[in-house]
Amino acid sequence: MIRCGFCGHEFAEEEGIRGCGKCGKPGGCSMVRCPRCFYENPLELKVLKKLKNLMKRKKENSL
Repeated sequence: MIRCGFCGHEFAEEEGIRGCGKCGKPGGCSMVRCPRCFYENPLELKVLKKLKNLMKRKKENSL
């Protein structure tokens, strides 16, 4: 889940609007636009995603 840095809306990465291609960054844009306000947010790092999933599983197993 990504939380928009502007409006606070939480959305799945798949719901966001991927890079528009207008900025011309070499290697492509790694930003995702919020579907509510269109603010560009950085993607969550893969390492951070894995850590969140690990913590979530550990919490579920401890219940």
